[in-house]
Amino acid sequence: MKASLTNDLYFTERQFNAKSDPVTDEHLLLEYRETGNRELYAQLVYRYERELFSYLRRYLGNAELAEDVFQAAFLAVHLKCHTFEEGRRFRPWLYTIATNAAIDARRRNKRHRTVSLDTPREQDNEDVGRLVNLLESGDPDPANVAFNAERIRLVREVLEQLPESMTSVIHLVYYQGMKYREAADVLEIPVGTVKSRLNSAITKLTDVWNTSHVD
Repeated sequence: MKASLTNDLYFTERQFNAKSDPVTDEHLLLEYRETGNRELYAQLVYRYERELFSYLRRYLGNAELAEDVFQAAFLAVHLKCHTFEEGRRFRPWLYTIATNAAIDARRRNKRHRTVSLDTPREQDNEDVGRLVNLLESGDPDPANVAFNAERIRLVREVLEQLPESMTSVIHLVYYQGMKYREAADVLEIPVGTVKSRLNSAITKLTDVWNTSHVD
């Protein structure tokens, strides 16, 4: 009776710990690599379905293209899982795969629509926030519609004209909220390069802000 009670408490404790200490992405991928259990792979897809698709949709400006790239990215996860090294973080690795796939897709699809940007979350860099917020105006005053539309058009044009290297940094650091080190890992470049590219992008966007006479 005593042994049975001890066992019950042991298994109850294990169940509690399992709930309070969720399995990491890295563990799921390594287990999937070892066992081929598709349920583990499906869990990874589910965890990143909204986050990664949202990132790709903003990056590409096309929901259908984003869906294609999302599927291609996770197919690559399946095909390349044997190259994933223990001790490495899964999220930056996944974003590296997805970003490279998105860059290839943009190059193949030169007619892609103008990038559509959601209202950004609050970040350290207020300059980018003010500029990108122009892309969505909630001002109901009809008198301001034409003026706001012109500012939006100008900012969008510059975003489209930015080099791919700058665009990637803006989306990773600003929209995905990654730290410089994380973005550097994703893009496989030094942290200093991430900072310089972001600063260059801000300078170009600020020029548009100033030339469009924004108060």
